[in-house]
Amino acid sequence: MQSILDAARERPGGDERVAVDGARSLPAAFAAAEAAGRTPVVAEVKPTSPTTEGESDRDPVELAEEMVTGGAAALSVLTEPDHFGGSVENYERVRAAVDVPVLRKDFLLEEAQLDAVEADVVLLIARFLGDDLGPMIEAARERGMQVLVEVHTREEVERAIAAGAEIIGINNRDLAALDVDLGTFEEVAPTVPEDATLLAESGISTPAEARRMRQAGADGLLIGTAIMDGDPRENTSEFVNA
Repeated sequence: MQSILDAARERPGGDERVAVDGARSLPAAFAAAEAAGRTPVVAEVKPTSPTTEGESDRDPVELAEEMVTGGAAALSVLTEPDHFGGSVENYERVRAAVDVPVLRKDFLLEEAQLDAVEADVVLLIARFLGDDLGPMIEAARERGMQVLVEVHTREEVERAIAAGAEIIGINNRDLAALDVDLGTFEEVAPTVPEDATLLAESGISTPAEARRMRQAGADGLLIGTAIMDGDPRENTSEFVNA
């Protein structure tokens, strides 16, 4: 993880400040999925990662379109290049090809890094931002972006709420040890205010586990490997209809 953060600190931002006109609403997408009787799923276009084996060489746009066809309420696209094989170019291509909200998933540590690409939603990780979390949330919103604040503990929920977070993702993976425990969501979720949009992230590998997270209070599910492995359209559909 340290090597990922070191690379993130050295990664430059955009050449000029971006302004997102008409960002697609993640909470609205979740509400629409619920109204249609579907589980709100954020399907992740993930070429590779330190916690998975192998690498996908499929076109990100093709993958994204299959996930949306399978019923994904939103997409997540990795833009971290060194350890996850992502790029802002992939993000731009995917966002142009679909009509659902697209989350930019990266390790963003500096305000200038927000300007690398126009994004509907950006991921900010409470553990890594510390006292900079509030200013980063504000900077993203000033650019017209929504913010998904990722937490792993009850204490991080408190910091996220104090910083103004409205969309919160509880990561079942401990980013220090990289182990996964679905009980993390069940333990931490009760501390999240009811008016926040709450996601369960990581380790959701079966429809039964998806139902478990929903029963524990998840408004939506962020699912990567379990959808990428095999047929993305069919896999997405299984989770959407869980």
